[in-house]
Amino acid sequence: MTPKALLETKIKKGTGTLTKILSQDTAETAEFAKHGQAPVQRWPVILQTEGWKDYRLLDMGEGQKLERYGRYTMVRPEPQAMGTKRLKPSAWEGADAIFTGDTDEEGPGRWKFSGNVQETWNMAYGPAKYVGRFMSFRHVGVFPEQAAHWDWVNQKVKAEQSAAPKKPLKVLNLFGYTGLASLLPAAHGAHVTHVDASKKAIGYARENQELSGLEDLPIRWICEDASKFVAREVRRGNKYDGIILDPPKYGRGPKGEVWDIYTCLPEMLANLRQILADDAAFMILTAYAIRSSFLSIHELMAETLATKGGLLESGELVIREENGARALSTSLFSRWSSR
Repeated sequence: MTPKALLETKIKKGTGTLTKILSQDTAETAEFAKHGQAPVQRWPVILQTEGWKDYRLLDMGEGQKLERYGRYTMVRPEPQAMGTKRLKPSAWEGADAIFTGDTDEEGPGRWKFSGNVQETWNMAYGPAKYVGRFMSFRHVGVFPEQAAHWDWVNQKVKAEQSAAPKKPLKVLNLFGYTGLASLLPAAHGAHVTHVDASKKAIGYARENQELSGLEDLPIRWICEDASKFVAREVRRGNKYDGIILDPPKYGRGPKGEVWDIYTCLPEMLANLRQILADDAAFMILTAYAIRSSFLSIHELMAETLATKGGLLESGELVIREENGARALSTSLFSRWSSR
Protein backbone atom coordinates (compact mmCIF):
# COMPACT_ATOMS: atom_id res chain seq x y z
CA MET A 1 0.00 0.00 0.00
CA THR A 2 1.34 3.45 -0.91
CA PRO A 3 1.98 6.10 1.77
CA LYS A 4 -0.83 8.14 0.25
CA ALA A 5 -3.23 5.23 0.60
CA LEU A 6 -2.19 4.79 4.20
CA LEU A 7 -3.01 8.40 4.94
CA GLU A 8 -6.67 8.60 5.87
CA THR A 9 -8.60 11.72 6.63
CA LYS A 10 -11.20 12.29 9.29
CA ILE A 11 -13.02 15.60 9.65
CA LYS A 12 -14.38 16.53 13.04
CA LYS A 13 -16.66 19.49 13.63
CA GLY A 14 -16.28 21.19 16.98
CA THR A 15 -17.62 24.31 18.63
CA GLY A 16 -17.23 27.02 16.03
CA THR A 17 -14.22 25.48 14.32
CA LEU A 18 -13.32 22.71 11.93
CA THR A 19 -10.57 20.34 12.95
CA LYS A 20 -9.10 17.76 10.60
CA ILE A 21 -7.10 14.75 11.72
CA LEU A 22 -4.67 13.14 9.28
CA SER A 23 -3.04 9.88 10.31
CA GLN A 24 -2.67 6.23 9.37
CA ASP A 25 -6.04 5.38 10.89
CA THR A 26 -9.17 7.23 11.86
CA ALA A 27 -10.57 7.94 15.30
CA GLU A 28 -13.21 5.25 14.80
CA THR A 29 -10.69 2.50 14.06
CA ALA A 30 -8.10 3.49 16.66
CA GLU A 31 -7.64 0.99 19.47
CA PHE A 32 -7.20 1.80 23.14
CA ALA A 33 -4.88 -0.32 25.27
CA LYS A 34 -6.01 -1.57 28.66
CA HIS A 35 -4.77 0.02 31.86
CA GLY A 36 -1.44 -1.51 32.84
CA GLN A 37 -0.30 -1.76 29.24
CA ALA A 38 1.61 0.69 27.06
CA PRO A 39 -0.66 3.10 25.17
CA VAL A 40 -1.49 2.41 21.55
CA GLN A 41 0.67 4.89 19.62
CA ARG A 42 -0.46 6.84 16.57
CA TRP A 43 1.63 9.28 14.56
CA PRO A 44 1.95 11.48 12.62
CA VAL A 45 -1.31 13.25 13.41
CA ILE A 46 -2.02 16.69 11.96
CA LEU A 47 -4.66 18.66 13.87
CA GLN A 48 -5.99 21.38 11.61
CA THR A 49 -8.01 24.44 12.59
CA GLU A 50 -9.73 26.49 9.92
CA GLY A 51 -10.72 29.30 12.25
CA TRP A 52 -14.07 30.63 13.47
CA LYS A 53 -16.08 33.86 13.50
CA ASP A 54 -13.39 35.82 15.35
CA TYR A 55 -10.30 34.33 13.72
CA ARG A 56 -9.04 33.66 10.19
CA LEU A 57 -5.64 33.14 8.60
CA LEU A 58 -6.03 35.28 5.48
CA ASP A 59 -2.69 34.85 3.73
CA MET A 60 0.95 33.98 4.39
CA GLY A 61 4.32 34.04 2.71
CA GLU A 62 7.79 35.56 2.62
CA GLY A 63 8.20 35.19 6.37
CA GLN A 64 4.92 36.85 7.35
CA LYS A 65 1.28 35.99 8.03
CA LEU A 66 -1.86 38.10 7.60
CA GLU A 67 -4.62 37.29 10.10
CA ARG A 68 -7.95 38.61 11.29
CA TYR A 69 -8.67 38.66 15.01
CA GLY A 70 -12.20 39.93 15.53
CA ARG A 71 -12.49 43.37 13.95
CA TYR A 72 -8.76 43.82 13.24
CA THR A 73 -6.43 42.50 10.59
CA MET A 74 -2.75 42.26 11.45
CA VAL A 75 0.61 41.29 10.00
CA ARG A 76 3.12 39.38 12.10
CA PRO A 77 6.45 37.67 11.36
CA GLU A 78 6.15 33.93 10.69
CA PRO A 79 9.30 31.94 9.89
CA GLN A 80 7.19 28.93 8.81
CA ALA A 81 5.58 30.96 6.00
CA MET A 82 8.26 30.33 3.38
CA GLY A 83 6.08 30.47 0.26
CA THR A 84 4.78 33.48 -1.64
CA LYS A 85 1.99 35.84 -0.66
CA ARG A 86 -1.17 35.31 -2.71
CA LEU A 87 -3.35 38.28 -1.82
CA LYS A 88 -2.78 41.67 -3.40
CA PRO A 89 -0.23 43.99 -1.71
CA SER A 90 -3.10 46.31 -0.76
CA ALA A 91 -4.53 43.61 1.55
CA TRP A 92 -1.27 43.52 3.49
CA GLU A 93 -0.64 47.26 3.39
CA GLY A 94 -4.17 47.95 4.66
CA ALA A 95 -3.77 45.87 7.83
CA ASP A 96 -4.84 47.57 11.06
CA ALA A 97 -1.66 46.54 12.88
CA ILE A 98 1.80 45.41 11.81
CA PHE A 99 4.35 43.89 14.16
CA THR A 100 7.78 45.21 13.24
CA GLY A 101 11.29 45.30 14.64
CA ASP A 102 12.73 42.20 16.25
CA THR A 103 11.67 39.14 14.26
CA ASP A 104 13.07 36.63 16.74
CA GLU A 105 10.37 34.44 18.30
CA GLU A 106 11.41 35.68 21.74
CA GLY A 107 12.10 39.29 20.72
CA PRO A 108 9.88 42.14 21.96
CA GLY A 109 9.61 44.07 18.70
CA ARG A 110 6.90 46.72 18.39
CA TRP A 111 3.46 47.30 16.88
CA LYS A 112 2.69 49.87 14.19
CA PHE A 113 -0.97 50.87 13.88
CA SER A 114 -3.04 52.27 11.02
CA GLY A 115 -6.10 54.37 11.77
CA ASN A 116 -8.15 54.27 14.95
CA VAL A 117 -7.13 50.99 16.59
CA GLN A 118 -8.09 50.33 20.20
CA GLU A 119 -5.67 48.73 22.65
CA THR A 120 -8.16 45.97 23.48
CA TRP A 121 -11.19 44.41 21.82
CA ASN A 122 -13.56 41.55 22.59
CA MET A 123 -13.83 38.16 20.87
CA ALA A 124 -15.50 34.83 21.63
CA TYR A 125 -15.13 31.10 21.21
CA GLY A 126 -18.21 29.13 22.21
CA PRO A 127 -19.24 30.13 25.77
CA ALA A 128 -15.89 31.82 26.43
CA LYS A 129 -15.45 35.51 25.68
CA TYR A 130 -11.96 36.94 25.76
CA VAL A 131 -10.07 40.18 25.33
CA GLY A 132 -7.66 40.66 22.45
CA ARG A 133 -4.76 43.00 23.14
CA PHE A 134 -1.59 44.00 21.33
CA MET A 135 1.19 42.63 23.52
CA SER A 136 4.95 42.56 23.28
CA PHE A 137 6.56 39.51 21.69
CA ARG A 138 3.92 39.71 18.88
CA HIS A 139 1.16 38.11 20.99
CA VAL A 140 -2.53 39.10 21.04
CA GLY A 141 -3.82 36.98 23.94
CA VAL A 142 -4.90 33.80 22.16
CA PHE A 143 -3.28 30.98 20.16
CA PRO A 144 -5.98 29.96 17.64
CA GLU A 145 -4.39 26.63 16.72
CA GLN A 146 -5.24 25.48 20.25
CA ALA A 147 -8.90 25.30 19.19
CA ALA A 148 -8.22 21.71 18.14
CA HIS A 149 -7.34 20.88 21.74
CA TRP A 150 -10.19 22.96 23.21
CA ASP A 151 -12.78 20.98 21.25
CA TRP A 152 -11.15 17.66 22.11
CA VAL A 153 -11.02 18.46 25.83
CA ASN A 154 -14.64 19.62 25.76
CA GLN A 155 -15.65 16.28 24.25
CA LYS A 156 -13.68 14.37 26.89
CA VAL A 157 -15.17 16.40 29.74
CA LYS A 158 -18.74 15.98 28.49
CA ALA A 159 -18.25 12.22 27.98
CA GLU A 160 -16.81 11.76 31.48
CA GLN A 161 -19.53 13.90 33.05
CA SER A 162 -22.19 11.90 31.23
CA ALA A 163 -20.71 8.62 32.46
CA ALA A 164 -20.30 9.82 36.07
CA PRO A 165 -22.46 12.93 36.61
CA LYS A 166 -21.84 13.01 40.37
CA LYS A 167 -18.05 13.09 39.97
CA PRO A 168 -16.78 16.41 38.53
CA LEU A 169 -13.68 16.00 36.39
CA LYS A 170 -10.62 17.64 37.99
CA VAL A 171 -8.51 19.37 35.34
CA LEU A 172 -5.08 20.98 35.82
CA ASN A 173 -4.05 23.66 33.30
CA LEU A 174 -0.36 24.53 33.61
CA PHE A 175 1.16 27.63 31.98
CA GLY A 176 -2.49 28.60 31.52
CA TYR A 177 -1.90 32.08 30.01
CA THR A 178 -5.17 33.99 29.41
CA GLY A 179 -7.41 31.12 30.42
CA LEU A 180 -9.44 29.90 27.44
CA ALA A 181 -8.29 26.32 28.05
CA SER A 182 -9.58 26.71 31.63
CA LEU A 183 -12.87 28.49 30.93
CA LEU A 184 -14.08 26.06 28.27
CA PRO A 185 -13.83 22.78 30.25
CA ALA A 186 -15.18 24.55 33.34
CA ALA A 187 -18.18 25.70 31.31
CA HIS A 188 -18.86 22.02 30.56
CA GLY A 189 -18.73 20.94 34.19
CA ALA A 190 -15.05 20.38 35.03
CA HIS A 191 -13.37 21.70 38.18
CA VAL A 192 -10.26 23.48 36.92
CA THR A 193 -6.99 24.51 38.57
CA HIS A 194 -5.28 27.18 36.45
CA VAL A 195 -1.58 27.84 37.12
CA ASP A 196 0.60 30.57 35.61
CA ALA A 197 3.71 32.31 36.95
CA SER A 198 2.64 35.69 35.56
CA LYS A 199 0.38 37.91 37.68
CA LYS A 200 -0.49 39.82 34.53
CA ALA A 201 -1.59 36.64 32.73
CA ILE A 202 -3.69 35.57 35.72
CA GLY A 203 -5.31 39.01 35.67
CA TYR A 204 -6.12 38.67 31.97
CA ALA A 205 -7.59 35.19 32.56
CA ARG A 206 -9.86 36.43 35.35
CA GLU A 207 -10.89 39.37 33.16
CA ASN A 208 -11.91 36.88 30.47
CA GLN A 209 -13.88 34.90 33.05
CA GLU A 210 -15.80 38.02 34.08
CA LEU A 211 -16.37 39.06 30.46
CA SER A 212 -17.80 35.60 29.77
CA GLY A 213 -20.21 35.85 32.69
CA LEU A 214 -18.69 32.66 34.12
CA GLU A 215 -17.58 34.01 37.51
CA ASP A 216 -19.37 31.20 39.36
CA LEU A 217 -17.46 28.41 37.63
CA PRO A 218 -15.23 26.23 39.87
CA ILE A 219 -11.83 27.56 38.77
CA ARG A 220 -8.85 28.05 41.08
CA TRP A 221 -6.51 30.77 39.80
CA ILE A 222 -2.96 30.22 41.09
CA CYS A 223 0.01 32.51 40.40
CA GLU A 224 3.02 30.28 40.99
CA ASP A 225 5.93 28.60 39.29
CA ALA A 226 4.43 25.53 37.59
CA SER A 227 7.23 23.15 38.58
CA LYS A 228 6.98 24.14 42.24
CA PHE A 229 3.21 23.78 42.22
CA VAL A 230 3.33 20.30 40.71
CA ALA A 231 6.04 19.15 43.13
CA ARG A 232 3.87 20.31 46.03
CA GLU A 233 0.84 18.48 44.64
CA VAL A 234 2.95 15.30 44.53
CA ARG A 235 3.82 15.71 48.21
CA ARG A 236 0.18 16.35 49.09
CA GLY A 237 -1.02 13.33 47.14
CA ASN A 238 -3.51 15.31 45.06
CA LYS A 239 -4.76 13.76 41.82
CA TYR A 240 -6.18 15.12 38.55
CA ASP A 241 -8.36 13.51 35.91
CA GLY A 242 -7.05 15.67 33.08
CA ILE A 243 -3.86 17.69 32.57
CA ILE A 244 -3.16 20.43 30.02
CA LEU A 245 0.51 21.37 29.69
CA ASP A 246 1.48 24.25 27.38
CA PRO A 247 4.99 25.30 28.45
CA PRO A 248 7.16 27.97 26.84
CA LYS A 249 10.59 27.12 25.50
CA TYR A 250 12.08 29.33 28.19
CA GLY A 251 10.59 31.29 31.08
CA ARG A 252 10.98 32.59 34.61
CA GLY A 253 8.81 32.10 37.68
CA PRO A 254 7.67 34.88 40.05
CA LYS A 255 10.69 34.30 42.30
CA GLY A 256 13.26 34.00 39.55
CA GLU A 257 12.78 30.28 38.94
CA VAL A 258 14.12 29.26 35.52
CA TRP A 259 12.20 27.08 33.08
CA ASP A 260 14.04 25.49 30.15
CA ILE A 261 11.92 23.00 28.23
CA TYR A 262 14.87 20.79 27.31
CA THR A 263 16.08 20.33 30.88
CA CYS A 264 12.87 20.81 32.90
CA LEU A 265 10.23 18.96 30.88
CA PRO A 266 11.33 15.38 31.72
CA GLU A 267 11.14 16.03 35.47
CA MET A 268 7.85 17.88 35.06
CA LEU A 269 6.29 14.93 33.23
CA ALA A 270 7.60 12.47 35.81
CA ASN A 271 5.89 14.49 38.55
CA LEU A 272 2.69 14.87 36.53
CA ARG A 273 2.55 11.10 36.15
CA GLN A 274 2.36 10.88 39.95
CA ILE A 275 -0.62 13.23 40.18
CA LEU A 276 -2.49 11.74 37.22
CA ALA A 277 -5.42 9.77 38.65
CA ASP A 278 -5.57 6.02 38.08
CA ASP A 279 -8.75 6.48 36.06
CA ALA A 280 -7.67 9.75 34.43
CA ALA A 281 -9.24 10.79 31.13
CA PHE A 282 -6.58 12.76 29.26
CA MET A 283 -3.26 14.61 29.15
CA ILE A 284 -2.06 17.14 26.56
CA LEU A 285 1.43 18.52 25.90
CA THR A 286 2.07 21.31 23.37
CA ALA A 287 5.50 22.70 22.48
CA TYR A 288 6.33 25.86 20.57
CA ALA A 289 9.49 27.18 18.91
CA ILE A 290 11.75 24.26 19.79
CA ARG A 291 14.30 22.68 17.48
CA SER A 292 12.92 19.19 17.85
CA SER A 293 10.63 16.80 16.03
CA PHE A 294 7.23 15.92 17.46
CA LEU A 295 8.76 12.47 17.97
CA SER A 296 10.93 13.91 20.74
CA ILE A 297 7.94 14.80 22.89
CA HIS A 298 6.03 11.73 21.72
CA GLU A 299 8.71 9.38 23.04
CA LEU A 300 8.90 11.33 26.29
CA MET A 301 5.13 11.06 26.75
CA ALA A 302 5.21 7.36 25.83
CA GLU A 303 7.83 6.78 28.50
CA THR A 304 5.86 8.80 31.06
CA LEU A 305 2.58 6.97 30.37
CA ALA A 306 4.09 3.53 29.80
CA THR A 307 1.48 1.65 31.88
CA LYS A 308 -1.56 3.91 31.46
CA GLY A 309 -3.03 2.13 28.46
CA GLY A 310 -5.30 4.19 26.22
CA LEU A 311 -4.17 5.98 23.08
CA LEU A 312 -1.20 8.32 22.58
CA GLU A 313 -1.19 10.43 19.42
CA SER A 314 1.38 13.03 18.42
CA GLY A 315 2.11 15.39 15.57
CA GLU A 316 1.61 19.05 14.65
CA LEU A 317 -1.01 21.75 15.12
CA VAL A 318 -1.68 23.66 11.91
CA ILE A 319 -3.96 26.49 10.76
CA ARG A 320 -5.62 26.35 7.34
CA GLU A 321 -5.86 29.52 5.25
CA GLU A 322 -9.31 31.02 4.78
CA ASN A 323 -9.45 29.94 1.14
CA GLY A 324 -8.35 26.43 2.12
CA ALA A 325 -5.34 26.39 -0.18
CA ARG A 326 -2.48 26.11 2.31
CA ALA A 327 -1.79 25.20 5.93
CA LEU A 328 0.60 26.80 8.41
CA SER A 329 2.40 24.65 10.98
CA THR A 330 2.47 26.34 14.39
CA SER A 331 3.53 23.85 17.05
CA LEU A 332 4.12 20.25 18.13
CA PHE A 333 1.82 18.24 20.35
CA SER A 334 1.40 14.90 22.06
CA ARG A 335 -1.86 13.93 23.75
CA TRP A 336 -3.10 10.87 25.59
CA SER A 337 -6.62 9.67 26.28
CA SER A 338 -7.71 6.69 28.32
CA ARG A 339 -10.71 5.86 26.12
